[in-house]
This record gives sequence, C-alpha cells and structure tokens, in this order.
Amino acid sequence: MAEKTIMLCCAAGMSTSLLVSKMQKAAESDGVDAEIFATAAADADAKLEEKHPNVLMLGPQVRYLEGQFKDKLSIPVEVINMQDYGMMNGEKVLKQALSLIK
Repeated sequence: MAEKTIMLCCAAGMSTSLLVSKMQKAAESDGVDAEIFATAAADADAKLEEKHPNVLMLGPQVRYLEGQFKDKLSIPVEVINMQDYGMMNGEKVLKQALSLIK
C-alpha cells in the first residue's frame, strides 16, 4: 500500500487520467510513494469510501463541488490550479497535493 493516496476528480474522469500519469512520473522521479488515481464526479463518493485518500484534488470544471466535499470530508479538498491543469503539469499538481497532506 502506498504511503499517500491522492484522488483527482473531474467531470468524466478522462482529462484527469493524463494528469495522473504525469503526476505518477513526477512522484517516481521525486521518490514519493503515492497512489494517484482519477475518478468521475459521479463516482467520487464510492471511490472515497473504497480508497480512503489523503487528499482530494478537483479539476477546475467541477470546482462547484468543493464546498460540498469540504462539508462532508475530513481530508483536504482543493481545486487544481487552472493553469497547471491546462498545461497538464504533473509536477506542480503533485506538489500542491503533497503540501495539503499533513
């Protein structure tokens, strides 16, 4: 089992899957033991229950869900920086996620 679990959530889970692979490459090169996965907003509750992530990162297109998740979760919830998301900057998004995990 990985030391840290990072969940990404977007509208359909498709665009974040590319970001996940870039984040995994960044984690490997930085020596970070992390399980990083993406899911669609519709499946988010089931994945939260199943995987128990340390942090939830939301794609900019589902930022409207931020308050809802923050109200019901005891883990950090953050919207991914729109520029980092658009550029698929796995290194920066990984750093953002890791900085939220205490």
